[in-house]
Amino acid sequence: MSSTKIGIIGAGNVGSALERGLKRAGNEVRAVAKDRAALRDMIAWADVVFLAVPYLAIDDVVKAVGEGLAGKTVVDVTNALDEKMSLAVGFGTSGGEELQRKVPKARVVKALNTVFAQHMDSGRLGGKPLTAFVAGDDASAKKKVLDLASSIGFDAVDAGPLKNARLLEPAGYLNIQLGYVLGMGTQVGLSLLRG
Repeated sequence: MSSTKIGIIGAGNVGSALERGLKRAGNEVRAVAKDRAALRDMIAWADVVFLAVPYLAIDDVVKAVGEGLAGKTVVDVTNALDEKMSLAVGFGTSGGEELQRKVPKARVVKALNTVFAQHMDSGRLGGKPLTAFVAGDDASAKKKVLDLASSIGFDAVDAGPLKNARLLEPAGYLNIQLGYVLGMGTQVGLSLLRG
């Protein structure tokens, strides 16, 4: 796979892990946190933009750079959680679909929200690949994200159209519940088994 120019919005645990994994896979990567001028420059440069900020920060990001995302593949890594750490939207829509409505000229793909940050740089847990479920409506954007996830080390699985983010976001929430609320820790993850 040829090198891709990737911008990451967010420099926390998720953004940093994605930056490491995507660089190791041979891509050019730039990550920016809150500097609006740097965000706009990075987005103008990038072919693919990963959104790795808390769900409640999305409106601020869209306000800062929304039109700059036109024509870009935007990978929504967020989990649609509110300030009480509960699902912010239900089964009638999803955070991924709401993001697509906010940036209608972008090609939004939901991916990697079911994985703890600690595993995003390798795509693996205990030497075994974790599954990266990838949902989106634009076939070429989805293929690009599937390829990027595979290049990191994930078992990348086409999870269908963007509306299936309605299923992926609760799966991400389940992973969070297992890891943090039920005390299993972050050395757990989801894998799709095939027979």
